[in-house]
Amino acid sequence: MEVLDRYGVSPEQAWVGSLVAAVAVIVGAAVAFTEQVYYGFIWRYFWGPVHADAVSVECLVYVRETGEVVRGATLAEGCSRATANFVAEPGYTLVSEAGYAATLVFMLAGVYLLLRRLDLEPYRGFLFALVPFFLFGGALRVVEDAFDRGLESGFGVALEYPLNTVLISPLIYFTVFVLALVALVVSKYLQREGVTDTFHYPLAGFGVAASLLTVGYLTYLSATTRYVQFYPLVFVTTVGLATLIAFGAYYLLERVAPWVNEGTGTLGIVVVWAHAIDGVANVIASDWATAFGLASLYGSKHPVDRILSGISESVPVLAAVPGDSWLFLVVKVVVPVAILAIFEEEFFEDSPRYAVILLGAIIAVGLGPGTRDMIRVTFGI
Repeated sequence: MEVLDRYGVSPEQAWVGSLVAAVAVIVGAAVAFTEQVYYGFIWRYFWGPVHADAVSVECLVYVRETGEVVRGATLAEGCSRATANFVAEPGYTLVSEAGYAATLVFMLAGVYLLLRRLDLEPYRGFLFALVPFFLFGGALRVVEDAFDRGLESGFGVALEYPLNTVLISPLIYFTVFVLALVALVVSKYLQREGVTDTFHYPLAGFGVAASLLTVGYLTYLSATTRYVQFYPLVFVTTVGLATLIAFGAYYLLERVAPWVNEGTGTLGIVVVWAHAIDGVANVIASDWATAFGLASLYGSKHPVDRILSGISESVPVLAAVPGDSWLFLVVKVVVPVAILAIFEEEFFEDSPRYAVILLGAIIAVGLGPGTRDMIRVTFGI
């Protein structure tokens, strides 16, 4: 900060300048070294997986000899990495997750600077109002899954590639962020005009309405198409178990380690609930989907989940527990509780905006993918 003051540069200007510089360097390197930088790194780990997901294929392959991107199914070796070509598959890798994590940290800094210019108090109320948007993001992602299923079944869909990429991770996070920002601006306007005493209620209302409309559209598809089904017991079970886990963890901590809840209070329930939704939905999708009437189980796209499933399969004591994904649920409960212990009451008092941003990000990375998995299995997509 002292360096910025010395040169008369505001933090906002420094952030925007850093963003522009980073984009310029990446674009310049991609243009100058197209195969090595763009196809070998950016396309292989970031855009390629999004593209493959958007067109619903097992993989895309950049053929270095011809400079073409083709579907793996068209090649004799399929999606094999035994060749010298670059392969991109739907989902995440450790490289892409590290890149997205770094991007998230940088963007959170920008959000913090934005929030400094807005009156969002009380901040806890603001965070509660944002929760419906996290649910909306997960539900919106399932709409794109439904589009993929429609194309596979020979039906026309509302959005096709490349427009449907705005509904695929990680671009969907920017889509939801923009919509939430518009809702925030409108809510602040309503408060300023005296229509409402606080902007929290209309902001939450916009999020709830968006979530209901999205789920309503999926329900409509389940009633009018053959490629979307409806398994309500999946939704009830996921929400019910996650809620029991979240409240159970909160009251258990109140008895044995009340200091963990002192900083976050009831917000801690939301944090654990968000990640419990992710954990329970993953367990149901990966191990128990057929027990709810679905035709098959679902595979995970997250490398951490696959690593944990491998551990639970290979360790004899852990393998005795039914299913392979339960260890992921345990981690999804233990880690949020450990994070809550960091948020002391003084932290909220000294840096309320920063605390809200961090908690919001923690909730989003659990509730976003968790909601997607839950609703996806609920509609058999």
